[in-house]
Amino acid sequence: MTKRIFRSILAVAAIVLLLSLSVVLGVLYSHYSEVQWRQLESELELTRLGLEASGEIYLQAIQTKNFRITWIGSDGKVLFDTQANATAMDNHAQREEVLEALSYGKGSSERYSDTLTTKMLYSAVRLTDGTVLRIAAAQDSVLALLLDTVIPMLLIFLAAVLVSILLARTMAKKIVDPLNDLNLDAPTESAVYDELSPLLYRIDKQNKQISAQLALLKEKTDQFEQITASMNEGLVLLDAKGVILSINPAAAALFETGTACVGLDFLVIDRSAAMRDGIQKALAGKYNDFRSARHGCEYQFGISPIRSGERLLGAVVLVFDVTEQVNSQRNRQEFTANVSHELKTPLQSILNSAQLLQSGLVKPEDNAKFTGYICSEAERLLSLINDVIRLSQLDESGVLPAEAVDLYAISSQVLQSLLPAADQKHITVELHGENTVISGVRQLAYELIYNLCDNAIRYNQDGGRVTVTIDKKCVTVKDTGIGIPKEHQARIFERFYRVDKSHSRETGGTGLGLSIVKHAAQRLGAHIQLTSEEGEGTTVNVTFGA
Repeated sequence: MTKRIFRSILAVAAIVLLLSLSVVLGVLYSHYSEVQWRQLESELELTRLGLEASGEIYLQAIQTKNFRITWIGSDGKVLFDTQANATAMDNHAQREEVLEALSYGKGSSERYSDTLTTKMLYSAVRLTDGTVLRIAAAQDSVLALLLDTVIPMLLIFLAAVLVSILLARTMAKKIVDPLNDLNLDAPTESAVYDELSPLLYRIDKQNKQISAQLALLKEKTDQFEQITASMNEGLVLLDAKGVILSINPAAAALFETGTACVGLDFLVIDRSAAMRDGIQKALAGKYNDFRSARHGCEYQFGISPIRSGERLLGAVVLVFDVTEQVNSQRNRQEFTANVSHELKTPLQSILNSAQLLQSGLVKPEDNAKFTGYICSEAERLLSLINDVIRLSQLDESGVLPAEAVDLYAISSQVLQSLLPAADQKHITVELHGENTVISGVRQLAYELIYNLCDNAIRYNQDGGRVTVTIDKKCVTVKDTGIGIPKEHQARIFERFYRVDKSHSRETGGTGLGLSIVKHAAQRLGAHIQLTSEEGEGTTVNVTFGA
């Protein structure tokens, strides 16, 4: 600021000096010209009187280098000239000053030389005999005067600039020093220029507003820290570059770090590939989650982007302890596997009893009744066992080798195998679409489509319709069956969950078909969407590669 004020003062001083010199030069030149005109007219008057009194003899006696005297006849012919041969000179009848003198008695004019550095002044008067007497003098032009005085003026200018520099530096320092000494924390207590009082009062008002906002922000920050500190879940806030902004105690304990990690890149405290991939996706605007075992527990990691309008501010990492949930699921799976094995023993007994009945140990009139009952129960139990075993296999099996799977061909095989069951209920089955090949496991795709179509037929109405459509990488199974009430739709993919248990027993369902569909879809990386209206039917869309 001091330099700016210094430069401003110096520039003003230089400009004022230049303007002053210009005005002085103009005034002096104007005065000089006026004096010379008066002197020229005086000389002309004296010469006129001498010429009229003594004639040409007077002119011949004049010897001067400052003035040039010319005597001109009324016809413009030069009669006499002090500096040239009159007979060799041009006719002067058309000269401006001569014309004015002949017409009005007096005349004058100015003419510049070719170099513009000299100006000629002409003054003429008409004599009593009608002739014209003219006197001329050379005068330096403004340009010539400027050239003559340029060195003195330059010296004066440099001297003035030096003085201005000293004064400007002193004045700038005096102006800026009080401003540098301002106490911005209490601006109204500073004794400075009165002109700054409105600004200082505004600064004081803004200081109070900022202080109030900082206090409110600190209060909110304290509340946030207290809330996050009491959370059982881990919470980490990251900026747009992945740098830690905040970490609560639960997350610090999980990642074995402290609050000193704030300000560091999060990947410094967790270098796992899953975490690195999750943060990269979140900072690209996509939600990501994964599970990971740590310290003997199972954790669910959810990484979400943080946005403000269209602007991505960062990401938040939430960590949930799902050990109990995982253990419960594992126990349920083990229970299911154990139950399935235990069911094989009574199943064998039922089959043995059925064989005894068929051998004739029961009254003939009861044979058909018991035989049909035992066989149907045996078939249902076997179906249940097979489904339970298959679910257990889906839960426990590792990564299966991928292969090219044609969804249209599998759907055609499924409908062909279910055609007898459809004909029994007079249900029309249709297949639309075209051959669509995906990368997956053929057996899983077959079981997924089979169970969807089996349910569509099993829970359909007599004379209904089942339509399977293959559209790009989407399999849609639509039926005109009994539909699913809305309150049950969120749970139908759970194991052994039945909307209507009595109806399930009538149709022979095990309650595991849709659970197999769910697990197969997860293994295939597919997304399931179900829409249903009670009494109107159900539509299930399975999108592969979603």
